[in-house]
Amino acid sequence: MPRDLSRPAAPPTSRTTPGARPALLLTGGSGVLGRALIDELAPDYDLLCLRRSRSLGDPRVREIEGDLLAPRLGLSPRAWYELALRVDVVIHSAAATNWQMPPEEIARTNILGTDTMLDLAARADAPLYLVSTAFVANTPSDEDRERFPGAAAYLGSKARAEQLLRESAVPGAIVRPSVVMGDSVTGRIAGQQGLTKTIGAMVLGQVPVLPGAPEARIDMVPQDYVSRAIGDLVRGGVGGGEYWLTAGKEAVELREIADTCADFAARLGLPRPQRPRLIPVEAVHRLLLPMLEGTALSGSVRQRFRYYAELLLVFQSELPFDSSLGGPHCGTRPTHGDIRDALVRNLESWADDRAARPAPRRRRAAQTPTEVAS
Repeated sequence: MPRDLSRPAAPPTSRTTPGARPALLLTGGSGVLGRALIDELAPDYDLLCLRRSRSLGDPRVREIEGDLLAPRLGLSPRAWYELALRVDVVIHSAAATNWQMPPEEIARTNILGTDTMLDLAARADAPLYLVSTAFVANTPSDEDRERFPGAAAYLGSKARAEQLLRESAVPGAIVRPSVVMGDSVTGRIAGQQGLTKTIGAMVLGQVPVLPGAPEARIDMVPQDYVSRAIGDLVRGGVGGGEYWLTAGKEAVELREIADTCADFAARLGLPRPQRPRLIPVEAVHRLLLPMLEGTALSGSVRQRFRYYAELLLVFQSELPFDSSLGGPHCGTRPTHGDIRDALVRNLESWADDRAARPAPRRRRAAQTPTEVAS
């Protein structure tokens, strides 16, 4: 996509007065990582957060209403120019992550959104830190693309967004988190993500089958480790490179996650669930998904099985990722024990949220379908 990277015609002016804090523009501030980045960066930067509609409701940030897919973010020429003069650093974290969206919409959002922020960063003479995903390392097969077009479009769009930054003249860095968990201390997370829903369903014994060998690793890192690493890169003025914000060799195995969920269920006084039957990934297409199509299970149940298959086929990796965590200007690397402890904190937060929710109204038994996942 061609971009007009010409600088504003007006003479440059100083964006900050001596002693003033630099201004950082963050996209995706309402997301899981975005919320953690606000916590990490608010002490050091004047934060500007782009939002489309819903307010963040955070007094630490100044919100700018705009649309990533509109020319100049939908701002007037003057507002666009003034924003470029003010911004010192850009972190682009916003992305379409709902794989149920049309694949072309996912691609358009993630690619055009990156292109727009690169345009702004070039005009602002500001570095751009692009939040990608470690799972660009997983190349979907043709069969994966056919069965899971949303996930394939997501991975492809993230890879293309990285390429746009590499091809531009804008300084900055690519950061590739793996699965972002809740906070390592509190377990809190902004919104119920796929991981949270899956481990909650495992605690409740609602996941009898999962795609993946018992020794398969699920690379996941607490959000505070990820946000701290990005904060260190930004504060350190790192102007290039690609950083893997992953557990690497410390990643937990799928069977460990299942056993931790079962132990937590017993701790809550719930029936201890059986470990889900783990089906090797190569057998998922050949056995599991065709089997579901030929059963009398309801459409919603089949859809949830497909959801777990899609989620874990993307998030599993037989070999550990590289990890940049713990390197220069890149936070701290969690140990295997740190991640397991964080998983328990995440389960505790899930249980607290579940206890705080009002009980759903009971429907008559004849109208209640059998559910195997939540």
